[in-house]
Amino acid sequence: MSTATRTTTITDPVGIHARPAAEFSQAVAASGCSVTISKEPGTPGVNASSILSIMGLGVKGGDTVEIIVNGADSDAVADSLIATLTKGE
Repeated sequence: MSTATRTTTITDPVGIHARPAAEFSQAVAASGCSVTISKEPGTPGVNASSILSIMGLGVKGGDTVEIIVNGADSDAVADSLIATLTKGE
């Protein structure tokens, strides 16, 4: 099992609201990997397959988030999840 870490700055002025949180959590669930997301790199993350946990982070536009992916093909999954998170921006 491998681990991949990615960070990105959220440029959508609204931040991560219901629709992007739902799309991201669904992509996480479909990946089959264990994924956490945190509001700032180096801080404890939450389960990224939970819409409510993601929204509970209160990520606003301009915030930097970090995702950590554990599982098979973690690098490709991490890249795909970052693309899902930023596609609407």
